[in-house]
Amino acid sequence: MKITFKGDYALKILLDLSLNYGSPRLQSGVSKANRLVQIKEISKRQDIPVKYLEQIILLLKGAGYVRSKRGPVGGVYLAKPPEKIKVGEIIRLMEGSTSPISCVSRTAPSKCSFFRRCPFVEMWTEIRDYTNKIIDGTTFGDIADKVKSMTVRAPDYSI
Repeated sequence: MKITFKGDYALKILLDLSLNYGSPRLQSGVSKANRLVQIKEISKRQDIPVKYLEQIILLLKGAGYVRSKRGPVGGVYLAKPPEKIKVGEIIRLMEGSTSPISCVSRTAPSKCSFFRRCPFVEMWTEIRDYTNKIIDGTTFGDIADKVKSMTVRAPDYSI
């Protein structure tokens, strides 16, 4: 599995929104458990170019992870609690398979002719399964809690 800028940025965007989930600053039209965050705020905190951030937000919105409100006081916010969003879901959305090599991917259309006698298959499968166990067992709520408990925070999420 390789995480590209797109995947990394998506994770940072959702973490930023997770850290603002439950924030006391409320706007009309948004649930009490959430707060609108302006895209330019996320861009600045996460050092993500605004245009690229907007593209990623559209993907996250289309997949049902993010909602938005238009207007001068608009912004984006999580569509569901951070405890309900697994890191693995976002990695797969942005990057595809989490397998270290295509032959052990559960979504691969076919296996190579060497697959049945390959001495590495078991190792690659274990790596895939261990990776999935970690990323599917970690929510954005878990990561947000970790950030909140850190004494030194970098970058500054300004929660």
